[in-house]
Amino acid sequence: MLSKEDTRRLAALERQLRRDDPDFCARMGGGNFSVSSTARPALPLFIIAAVITAVAVVLGVVGWWIAASIVATWAVITAAAAVHRLRRHRAETAFRQP
Repeated sequence: MLSKEDTRRLAALERQLRRDDPDFCARMGGGNFSVSSTARPALPLFIIAAVITAVAVVLGVVGWWIAASIVATWAVITAAAAVHRLRRHRAETAFRQP
């Protein structure tokens, strides 16, 4: 059993190896580490958030306030996820550039 410090060091070494040589990690681990989960920018999420916001406005105009507030909350959560993904994407691309 590894201590917390050893586990932290091992995780840091694994991250560094995945950044330095993703092909080697793909060959050894059987996965493709060169493509991260946040490789794409968050544009589709922003579009979805805009559509959901439009639906919330329409529901508000019609007078369905409870449904409008639920859908507006959903739009805010989607927009927050898009902003988080965009910041993470920018941080990763800034880190990769020499």
